[in-house]
Amino acid sequence: MASVADDPMPRLGIGSPNVRDMNTHVEIQGRLGDDQVAAVLALVEAATEADGVRPLNEHVLLHLRYGGDPGARAVLIRMDGEDGEDGQLAGFAHLDPADPVEGPSGELVVHPAFRGRGVGRRLLEAALTESGGRLRLWAHGDHPGASRLAASLGLARARSLWQMRRSLPAPLPAAKLPEGVRLRTFEPERDEEAWLALNALAFATHPEQGAWTLEDLKRREQEPWFDPAGFFLAVRPGVTEGDDGHDGQGRDRLVGFHWTKVHGGDEPIGEVYVVGVSPDERGTGLGRALTLAGLAHLRSLGLAQAMLYVDEENVPAIRLYESLGFTRWNTDVMYSR
Repeated sequence: MASVADDPMPRLGIGSPNVRDMNTHVEIQGRLGDDQVAAVLALVEAATEADGVRPLNEHVLLHLRYGGDPGARAVLIRMDGEDGEDGQLAGFAHLDPADPVEGPSGELVVHPAFRGRGVGRRLLEAALTESGGRLRLWAHGDHPGASRLAASLGLARARSLWQMRRSLPAPLPAAKLPEGVRLRTFEPERDEEAWLALNALAFATHPEQGAWTLEDLKRREQEPWFDPAGFFLAVRPGVTEGDDGHDGQGRDRLVGFHWTKVHGGDEPIGEVYVVGVSPDERGTGLGRALTLAGLAHLRSLGLAQAMLYVDEENVPAIRLYESLGFTRWNTDVMYSR
């Protein structure tokens, strides 16, 4: 929503017609066809180039490319052509299945060529109607236009997610693991179930991360950026229950992880993608050691910067990252009624 907000001044010149006065078509549907997905992705790229921030998060982009989330809904606004069918896609909104407590979450994006005409407002109105008015809407980049649009329809700021960055050539402390802990890298087809169990435990109160399924993990393993060499697992030797229900001897017990990611492009940047620690290990310094190990790996790739996302209310994590040289770069905001 941050890069999708209606600009107060139309980009096609003063006096551009409002969307309600134009021949438009609004469609709400489930899974999109290949041509529709291609049009949405082209719209996303146009918005990203214009605004310098990607308007849809990874989860939504994966949904577009691979399908999934059977209850998800898409809102499409098209400026109809002369035949009423082939007009350009002017706006897109994604609605995730409703959380039984919080309601559905969503994101929306308006093509830069159609801003200032009320497309964003109409998208948001349609999304609110479809969600029964209980929509939680993410705005990437904390754009003032997004704030105005949200406020105009009764949505208020409810949550903030910081993006923080750090120079990788700057000095890094050595990673000091707690006694008895060693690091190894993730092995596909071996570590998925153990990782999912620890991820759910480490993020039990997190509204998105803690709910990951095997399908969510597998989708990311299919992405071009996935590299198990940058996916670190912290393990302790121990006895765990085997697949047959009996105790297995000498099997590693997963107690933490740091999954790194590299974003491509003209200026690649590394990401502290996910860091998780077992509740039993909190206060041991394992989270700090895992973060440093991942940063050292990203630096070894010759990258200039590292980034991460952290909830504004997660003060202990923010303090940790600040102690490691990270500073606030940008903010994503969730609006809700």
